[in-house]
Amino acid sequence: MSEPGAPPTPLMCLHATVSGRVQGVGFRMFVVDEAQRLDLKGWVRNCFDSTVEVTAEGRQADLEELARALHDGPPLARVQRVDIEWRSATGGYAAFES
Repeated sequence: MSEPGAPPTPLMCLHATVSGRVQGVGFRMFVVDEAQRLDLKGWVRNCFDSTVEVTAEGRQADLEELARALHDGPPLARVQRVDIEWRSATGGYAAFES
């Protein structure tokens, strides 16, 4: 949380593609739970190539925490790779959804 009178922290956007055994193991719900805990907005979805795609907007520190969580995933997942792209936030999301 920002100090009173401090300029607001600019919002950022993290776009990630997660590869490995990440479908059918609760990965999307894991991401939703983490993102909601961090008060991030955006979405997560399974892709046809067996990856999981994530777009999340929020404070950079919270997005970095989500990025670390993506590398671990839930217990049954086996994350092999996480490709991350940083973007400017659009502010176009009201919640975090799957």
